[in-house]
Amino acid sequence: MAAVCQVTGAVPGFGHNISHSHRRTKRRFDPNIQKKTYFVPSLGRKVTLTLSAKGIKVIDARGIEAVVADLQKRGVKI
Repeated sequence: MAAVCQVTGAVPGFGHNISHSHRRTKRRFDPNIQKKTYFVPSLGRKVTLTLSAKGIKVIDARGIEAVVADLQKRGVKI
């Protein structure tokens, strides 16, 4: 599963692990991605979204109807 949030667009960040001797190795900072299912009354069905924790909070604040409308406007297949 790709580590990308469908609502916020959060993607992995990249950086270094730095050891005690100050050697640097590449690492990846993944967003907290969850699969979450919501019932959308306007569509009359359930929708499964790949969301970050921040994306879940956005849906709680704005409502699933507004978020789904924005996703459809952007052309995201739901």
